[in-house]
Order: sequence, then structure tokens, then C-alpha cells
Amino acid sequence: MKILITGSAGFIGFNLSKYLLTKNKNIIIYGIDNLNSYYSISLKKKRLNILTKYKNFNFFKIDLENKLDLEKFFNSKKIDVVFNLAAQAGVRESIKNPKAFLDSNIVGFFNILENCRKYKIKKLLFASSSSVYGNSKKFPLKENLITNPINFYGLTKKNNEEMAKIFSKTYKMKIIGLRFFTVFGEWGRPDMVIYKLFNSILKKKQFQLNNNGHHYRDFTHISDVVSILKKLIFLKIKNNYKILNISGSKPIKLTYLIKLIKTKKLNLKIKKAPLQIGDIIKSHGDNKNLLKLLKNYQFKSFKESFFETLTWYKNNTDKLE
Repeated sequence: MKILITGSAGFIGFNLSKYLLTKNKNIIIYGIDNLNSYYSISLKKKRLNILTKYKNFNFFKIDLENKLDLEKFFNSKKIDVVFNLAAQAGVRESIKNPKAFLDSNIVGFFNILENCRKYKIKKLLFASSSSVYGNSKKFPLKENLITNPINFYGLTKKNNEEMAKIFSKTYKMKIIGLRFFTVFGEWGRPDMVIYKLFNSILKKKQFQLNNNGHHYRDFTHISDVVSILKKLIFLKIKNNYKILNISGSKPIKLTYLIKLIKTKKLNLKIKKAPLQIGDIIKSHGDNKNLLKLLKNYQFKSFKESFFETLTWYKNNTDKLE
């Protein structure tokens, strides 16, 4: 089986590529990434250096919004399954630079859809986000709720879902949208809250606690995410189009992270800050539809995953520069 993973130098794309290459030697992975400078290019290249050690991994530096390069790639490779995990990420960045999100997340995703249609890809799985729900008051958040994003990043993801649904219906394409809920773990993104927390501890810097820590996040460990995505490759779904929450469905208040750190007697300097523009107060995904498909998958304990990730960061600080 030949699988294309866009965003292969990114957090989820890298971990998924590595997981699949480790678990199944008969899978060939084609990785695409533009290696943009939203966060450390060095970190992305270090991830790629790990992947390129596998014989079945092939990397191509391509911008998804570059229609000609992308079509040339699809035309030269016989792809079975596509994971579109490439995107311009970051809620605050979408406020500063919305055009980058328009180009990457909307134009780029359209180009992926078009090539999947033209080259008759068997299944497309794409990254959406819990941000599409906005500041909903109904919890847990179910996939059939009306989506109402409050930032431009979330809006691009809602747009992705709507485009994918129309393509699926019109061209009979098998597509699964993945609403990720605050993924964390090894090789994580530097702009994510848990990374910032660990970085503050290890480098003895202040940790900015927005909204005084009165946020709730449905944290989902990367090991659960990649395990679930592997299962979805081979899973048959009744309808051509499906949206799934990828979440453990156990929201954690950010002040609880501070309590966990204190149990390890680590020094943490906290700077309290107000709620930032575009921030969602609470995320709590309903994962019943996912568990029904996966036959009651068991998610890892958050506390266990949190401390495992902390240990990994302590041991790998030199890799994260």
C-alpha cells in the first residue's frame, strides 16, 4: 500500500509516518511538506532526519498551493490513501496573518481534493479541528452540532469540511474528516500549551497562564492519535463521507497541569494573563461515534501521558532547538 502524508515534517504527520513505517514494512510512505517557518525549521528537519532512515519513506518538498507541482507528484505516483495533515496552524497566527491560512488551508486543500478526485484515490483522511465548534455551550461536543468558529483558523477548517462533503457526494469519494482535540506528546509543536509549560520549566522562564488557567482542553496523546488513524485506513464506513471527533472526551482544566507539576517539585514561575482574542474557553469532544467504529478503543490516561511526555522533553531538549 502506498500512502501520502502531507505535513510529514509536522507534529502529527511525523508521528503518523514513523508509526506506520514501524508497524508495517509493506507500506510505502510518501511525505510532503513545505518546511515553512511558522515554527523552528530545524525541529522539522530533525523529524525528517528520523523518517529518512526508513527505506520505505520518500520525502518531497512541495507547497500544496502549488497546483502544478502537486499534480506532477500525483501523476508520477500511484497513491492508495492520502492523509492531509498539512496546514497553517495556530489560532493567534491566523489573527496576525490570515492570508497564509487562506493559501495553505483552503487553496492547498482544494488542490488535494482535486488530485484525489482526478487520480481516484481510494480514501482521503484530512485534519480538521475542534476549533470548528467555537465557544459552544453544549457539551460534550457532538459531530452533528452546528459549527460556529470564532477565529479564522477554525473557519478554514469548517470550509475544508464543507468542500470535502461536496466532493464526496458529487464524485463518490471516500473521505473522513478528523476533528483533532488538543493533541500533545513527543516532538510536539512549540506553540502548544504543554510544550510551553515544559519549556518554561526546563529553561527557567516564566509560563504565561492565559485566562488565569480557567480553560478546559480535551487533551489527546499522540500515541492514541496515530493508533486510531492507522485503524481508520482499513476501516470500512457505510457512507462515503464521515466526520469524527478524535478525542479522549475527558477535558482537563489548565490549572490541573500546574498541580501535576507541583507534585514533581519542579520550579515553575507563572505569569497570569487575560483571555486572548480568538481563544476557546472549553473543548470537550464526544467520542461515541469513534468508539463505535473502533469497538471501544481505550485511551491512555492523561496523567500517565503527561508525565511520560515531560520525561521525554527532559531527555531530548537538545533536539528541540
